[in-house]
Amino acid sequence: MSTAPVRIVLLYQSLLGIYGDHGNAMVLTRRLQWRGIDAELISVDPGDPVPTDGAVYLLGGGEDTAQITAVKELKDDGGLFSALDDGAVLFAVCAGYQICGHSFTIGARDEVIKGLGVLDVETRRGPERAVGESLSRWTLPDGTTSLITGFENHGGWTSLGPDATPLAAVEKGWGNGDSRTEGAVQGQVIGAYPHGPILARNPQLADHLLEQALGRSLDPLDLPEIEALRTRRVAAVREGRP
Repeated sequence: MSTAPVRIVLLYQSLLGIYGDHGNAMVLTRRLQWRGIDAELISVDPGDPVPTDGAVYLLGGGEDTAQITAVKELKDDGGLFSALDDGAVLFAVCAGYQICGHSFTIGARDEVIKGLGVLDVETRRGPERAVGESLSRWTLPDGTTSLITGFENHGGWTSLGPDATPLAAVEKGWGNGDSRTEGAVQGQVIGAYPHGPILARNPQLADHLLEQALGRSLDPLDLPEIEALRTRRVAAVREGRP
């Protein structure tokens, strides 16, 4: 008996795709296929119906106007909310992370815009822009830790409410703006600031998202070239090299 492919849903690449974050969807799809798991990458444009049977949904980085449009489109469509209610995982980066909160600000007048409300966070313009390589320490559900590396470029600073917990503790960089915490987790929704794409630079985080969505552990992948690149990247960040 055949089973349906695992669907990875890339949301609004034309709006929230200016930093290469679509690579996160490609990484998830390929890591499933390398394990012999049938996977399908679905790219959803504004105006297209959002499928409700996805396993992982992805939002990327973008500009102010794109954020407003994305929020309106996703609220009007409703498919993402239905998928989350059914247990899907949402992974959002930078601007995508900000719109998942209750509100965020845009423009020189700091206009407050209501977000999707799936993360208990609020984003406001910070006193300076957070730009540069970042490194943070992530504690996995089993208590082990792993480093998350990436490149951040955001003017918004995000504060977490009681229903959200930080994704990681900052070792280098700004993170949520306080230089202490990075990202937020609430149920099956995870937000983070680094680009890179972040899942290409952090394969353990990619597998964590897949395991959350599938509800089971995945066999490890033996890809020494990826681990070697990651080791060099972490060393470069710690040494302050580009």
